[in-house]
Amino acid sequence: MPDSLESPPPAARDERDERDDWGVVPPGPLVVGLDIGGSKTHGAVWAGGTLVAEARSGSANVQNVTPDDAARSLTQLFHDLLPGEHRGVSRVVTGSGGVDTAADAERLRELIAPHAPGAAVDVVHDTRLILAAGGARTGIAVIVGTGSVAWGVGEDGREARSGGWGYLLGDEGSGYWVAREAVRRALHRHDLGQHPDALDTAVLALNKVSTPTELIGLFHSGAGRTYWASQSRAVFDAALGGHSDAQGIIQRAAVDLTRLVLDVVTVIGLPGPVVLGGGLAMHQPDLQARLVALLHDEGITDVVFLDTDPVMGVRFLVDEAS
Repeated sequence: MPDSLESPPPAARDERDERDDWGVVPPGPLVVGLDIGGSKTHGAVWAGGTLVAEARSGSANVQNVTPDDAARSLTQLFHDLLPGEHRGVSRVVTGSGGVDTAADAERLRELIAPHAPGAAVDVVHDTRLILAAGGARTGIAVIVGTGSVAWGVGEDGREARSGGWGYLLGDEGSGYWVAREAVRRALHRHDLGQHPDALDTAVLALNKVSTPTELIGLFHSGAGRTYWASQSRAVFDAALGGHSDAQGIIQRAAVDLTRLVLDVVTVIGLPGPVVLGGGLAMHQPDLQARLVALLHDEGITDVVFLDTDPVMGVRFLVDEAS
């Protein structure tokens, strides 16, 4: 698959930079939507309800990157999104991972506000964008990308969440987790004196090292979650080739992600719809099939995998609030 966990090639941004304006802009307020993930930030602009621009930059999630790096990513994104004569933004709706407290939301709001002076800036957990992008007002949203988390809201407004604690405490089933399990497996096999097999060799090649022990130092270096999450493709490629241990890692990921959904169902009492987004959920058919099977076994049959970017859920949220 294309590595959906990585930022788009520079050409995507260059094409946007060459545009001086949007041409004929529909009348109405400008609304900016931001989806801030562990690997990238995706922005969109609506004028009078019509989508007029999109752009991407590096992650602005301050749990993943430094505040300075987050600020630079936002500066680049707003530069690409908004030509100078179109900076009259009335509202910014931002979904981000790591927004667990009011202080988290305020910290991100302070980074965004200078780019949209006078605009109302709303910051929510990025799972809300997933559900909204699926066109659902109630249900369960699951993000499976660099990290993993489930969040849901019932008909009575009751909310619940499971996971999303970050890679040191959880993120089971995420891209980072899948890659880490492959590294752990390679190291364990090396400790047992076993020669690298197809999965081990793929992991070594992706990381440009020749022995499993070299992975130890690399893993504890500054490579970061985004880098390691991108290595999960080695596992999915090996599984597609019939590698049983790679298939086992993906099955365990599906089991853990199903548990997140069931945790939320237990609290809100609503077994769907379940809307899944994020790089792995949207682009890995093997994981999709395993999740559908496991959820069906639990009586959850309304399962949707996003075929649009989560940031498009901003339009749904704005319309709902109107």
